[in-house]
Amino acid sequence: MKKVLAAFLAGTSATVAIIYLSGYEYIFKAIAINLKKGSLTPSTDDEEKFPSRHIANLNPKEWYKDTIYNTHTLSENILKDLKKTRTSSLVVILDNKVVYEEYWKNHDYYSIMNSFSMAKGILSILVGCAIDDGYLESENQLMSTLFPRYKNSRYGKFLTIRHLMTMQAGLDWQEEYHHPFAPNSKQYFIDDLAKQAFKIDLKEMPGEKYEYQSVAAQLLGLAITEATGKPLSTYLSEKIWQPLGMEFPAKWSTDEKGVEKAFCCIHGSPRDFAKIGQLLLQKGNWSGQQIISKSYCEKLLTPTKINDAFCFAIWTNQEHYLKHHFFYGFLGQFIIMIPERNMVIVKTGIYNRLDVDEKQRPLQVKFLVEELSNIF
Repeated sequence: MKKVLAAFLAGTSATVAIIYLSGYEYIFKAIAINLKKGSLTPSTDDEEKFPSRHIANLNPKEWYKDTIYNTHTLSENILKDLKKTRTSSLVVILDNKVVYEEYWKNHDYYSIMNSFSMAKGILSILVGCAIDDGYLESENQLMSTLFPRYKNSRYGKFLTIRHLMTMQAGLDWQEEYHHPFAPNSKQYFIDDLAKQAFKIDLKEMPGEKYEYQSVAAQLLGLAITEATGKPLSTYLSEKIWQPLGMEFPAKWSTDEKGVEKAFCCIHGSPRDFAKIGQLLLQKGNWSGQQIISKSYCEKLLTPTKINDAFCFAIWTNQEHYLKHHFFYGFLGQFIIMIPERNMVIVKTGIYNRLDVDEKQRPLQVKFLVEELSNIF
């Protein structure tokens, strides 16, 4: 028995050593965090698992409720789909008023939930703000003007802000979520996001190929911070959370150095996420104030030539009879905008097996657009 125990301990020690030497020590951090604070996998309720920065609101203003607020019954098709995809919230805005909202799984209108990759689209909004404020020249500004390290890179010297937003950066990064040794798993738990991001070189000329890469968003976040001289959370508060009168303050998860996880992890309420969708429907105008320039908003929602399902980190479906755009986050987080109907739909949940079309767009978005536009 002693020999067996000794062999087990020796094997365990060797495994731990190999993991550390291979650069995967973050796995032990992930295990410790998850065992201590809940779910063993990422969830919309992750805000207490990681350090974060506060996103302050100012003069909170509730959505107006329409006279038909919560008087319509969802169809059996929708209810079945929402249950299957473990939905935690559904908010429907029509003509700038709430017509329907419902919350499940111990959530309510004040619950703050993880945006996951919806944050990438919010970053693109901040780029527009930074251009308007004179911090950035344009979306075509070279990254090398902010980070000279790219000047001597074969391909990096051509990398622009736009390439990062459109996922055409050509970085040597393989997007992978399904095992603990994947780059994305490391990115979620690592202590130093900037160090990881700057280690990723370019493998090809930017602007020639679409490849979804979360590290591109992290680099974009670092670029906005460098240009503005402000943490992302502070700039988001100043430019969006306060001017829009968000109902609740939010949080942005960070690494151990206080750098925001730019690729994900803004924790906000569904009602407040809906205001972001409404802002874009209104081409950047809110209560008579132009929060983002109209011309930039139009660029923000224009599909790229390389991938006509993708804009500036916001997805789109221009082939559908009801053209729509949407922010898309891991596990099924959506802010859906339907311009023709002046409708915004926010849906959050925890489901990792969403079916997608040939352009990698989740079919649930199309389903919700069709079903909810028929009801309201």
